[in-house]
Amino acid sequence: MALPVLSADISDEDMDRMLNNAVIASNFLKAISHEGRLMILCHLVSGEKSVTELEALMSARQAAVSQQLSRLRLEGLVVPRRDGKTIYYRLADDRPRKMLELVYELFCTDD
Repeated sequence: MALPVLSADISDEDMDRMLNNAVIASNFLKAISHEGRLMILCHLVSGEKSVTELEALMSARQAAVSQQLSRLRLEGLVVPRRDGKTIYYRLADDRPRKMLELVYELFCTDD
């Protein structure tokens, strides 16, 4: 998909829409800009995980994992599900997976 070409004659309505989208995109990028949150999202790409599973996968304390999950939840990137005392998380939609695929391509392959 090609980026739009901006011109001086852009309508106020289109400019407002662009600004709103820029705020949404900026919040998304801020949410994934922490290595802990990025790793959580990487683990969730393969499917739903409990907080305990994420702690083990990341070799991190429960408090640290919960803090990062809270931020991801606040930004609408993950969705919790409770089953008894266990809380599971999954990706809220396809945006994080798409972004992680691009990040992987740019930073994790030898191409």
